[in-house]
Amino acid sequence: MVVEVVGDDFVGAVVGAERTYDGDFVRLEDRRGTQRLFKLLPGAFLLEGQRVTLRRYVARQQSAPTHSNSGSRKVQGVKAKVAMPSRIWVEGIHDAAIVEKVWGHDLRVEGVVVEYLEGLDNLPERLAEFQPGPGRRIGVLADHLIEGTKESRLVENVGEHVLVTGHPYIDIWAAVKPASVGIRAWPDVPRGEDWKTGVCQRLGWSDPKEGWHRVYDSVSTFRDMDHTLIGAVERLVDFVTNPELSKADV
Repeated sequence: MVVEVVGDDFVGAVVGAERTYDGDFVRLEDRRGTQRLFKLLPGAFLLEGQRVTLRRYVARQQSAPTHSNSGSRKVQGVKAKVAMPSRIWVEGIHDAAIVEKVWGHDLRVEGVVVEYLEGLDNLPERLAEFQPGPGRRIGVLADHLIEGTKESRLVENVGEHVLVTGHPYIDIWAAVKPASVGIRAWPDVPRGEDWKTGVCQRLGWSDPKEGWHRVYDSVSTFRDMDHTLIGAVERLVDFVTNPELSKADV
């Protein structure tokens, strides 16, 4: 912006602003490179022949977000808690990363730790080692949890202190809404072919590593997730943080 100082005949480009004990000033630089300070008085400048008042720009301070990525009201000033005995288990590291990104604030408020199983096949052994009981519950998030599948058989008879929920997709990638990832739909991959590799080939992604970065970067809040995953995780959080709730209650 180039302005003229009324009554001074100095014409220069605005190159900065300063605040002193005597008020706000604008720094102008003329075509010879000479710089001068002028006080920001009402109507003290001409802009394209029109008398104007300049004001020093002050950036607005952004208010802290009031809600977490999961949509719950955000608790400010939360201090680290000792982890509660109960746990939430997920199948793999990608599941854990997405749960943390969306529900991390809520889980830290409650002191809930998320761990991954490296596959649902490890569930019986892990449960035998953990020994769930009153006040020491386990919530399990499972992929491809559909009646009649291998996954549904693996989670039968887990006991009253273990709740298993899940989504119907073969992998948590597909529980992210296609629109959030910037694709029309998740491609169909024939049975027997590695799903992530097949998805990447059909979408033109180089490999599953690139695919994972694309998926993870596309997730910001619960709005990027399918409703089945949202409901599954929230049921687990309720189950492990409210000992008085039974499995039927959640």
